[in-house]
Amino acid sequence: MLIPNCTRQELLLIREIARRAVKLADSMGTSITTLEMMMDLEYCHAHNVKLNLMGLLTAPTPDFAHDAFGIRRHMDRRTGRLDPDAAFLPRYAESCRLTAV
Repeated sequence: MLIPNCTRQELLLIREIARRAVKLADSMGTSITTLEMMMDLEYCHAHNVKLNLMGLLTAPTPDFAHDAFGIRRHMDRRTGRLDPDAAFLPRYAESCRLTAV
């Protein structure tokens, strides 16, 4: 498993993004935890697709949902990487480091 290496500022933004995602999921009748969402976002940002975190945090709801829940859906938790076969790319990606595992 990969170890995330995010800066303190990035982790603070990831926490706020995760909190927004949890609230949105709750409003849609789905239950996720802030910790689960934070872990997926951290691994994505540190090892897969570098995210524009501030842009994602302030994104319109449809774009936010696409990225946050898409990352959650396509994260392989055994490897800590997004599934390269899923053809999913977050809208708020700054750069991409998808590789086959």
